[in-house]
Amino acid sequence: MICRKFLHILAFSFFLLLLLAQTSCEKFSGSQTVPAYLKIDSIRLTTDYSTQGTAIHNITDAWVYIDGELIGTFQLPARFPVLKQGKHTLMVLPGIKKDGIAATRINYPFYQEINKTIELIPDTTLPMGTLPTTYTTKTKFIWKEDFDNAAITLDTTNATTEKIKQTPSGSPFTLEGLHSGIVELDTIGATFEAVSHSTFTIPSSDVFLEMNFNINTSLIVGVYVTTFGLINEVPIMILLPTNDKWKKIYIDLTTTLNAYSGATKFRVYYYVKNTSGDHYRILLDNIKVLSF
Repeated sequence: MICRKFLHILAFSFFLLLLLAQTSCEKFSGSQTVPAYLKIDSIRLTTDYSTQGTAIHNITDAWVYIDGELIGTFQLPARFPVLKQGKHTLMVLPGIKKDGIAATRINYPFYQEINKTIELIPDTTLPMGTLPTTYTTKTKFIWKEDFDNAAITLDTTNATTEKIKQTPSGSPFTLEGLHSGIVELDTIGATFEAVSHSTFTIPSSDVFLEMNFNINTSLIVGVYVTTFGLINEVPIMILLPTNDKWKKIYIDLTTTLNAYSGATKFRVYYYVKNTSGDHYRILLDNIKVLSF
């Protein structure tokens, strides 16, 4: 009786082993069972500063295609398997966190795709190092503000008690270049609200706001949307304190701008009000609004 039970257990175990072996083989379709590997360390952005502004970026991911087939999206740095061998066409799309949210990763449409011919060898890692990208030639820079010029293209509103200024030359608060923008609010009720000096026509394509920021309080970023002669104030994001660190963010304006029937123009605005009496410091730099 015991022997018969043992035989049943042995047969069931053998069946499980066969099933596992079959499942493992199904991971690799076709005749190739040993993958090659690709290793990408990072993606670097280069710009013409005079026309495109800063090259500071926050490219976090690589969207990888081989011969037009999506292999996957990989957080950088990355090493990943590819079930191909021989020469192939590699395309990498630089990826970002839309609105700074990890769950909304996209390939950024304004960064140029990276194309290379590669040779894959099974069980061998092909190191790609740091891949270079630029802004696409179709990218239109609707607005750029790096706070290095004498005139700042942010206008304060009637609600403002404190204006935005340039950091002094050589200031440790400057991110890059000659100056960054700085706002300091020290008393309860002190308010900063500013809008882009120009009013922009809403394009029929993607619109993104890029910016660097270093803040010790919450900052509202939004748009004023003009519809049928009326101006609608629309907050889009609340940026949280950065713990004395500069951050780069890509804010998608497209959905908001397209949500209003008859919308024709928009301006970007920033708003913060001191509600505690603590020292609030807002540092901004490298503001860009992009479209096609």
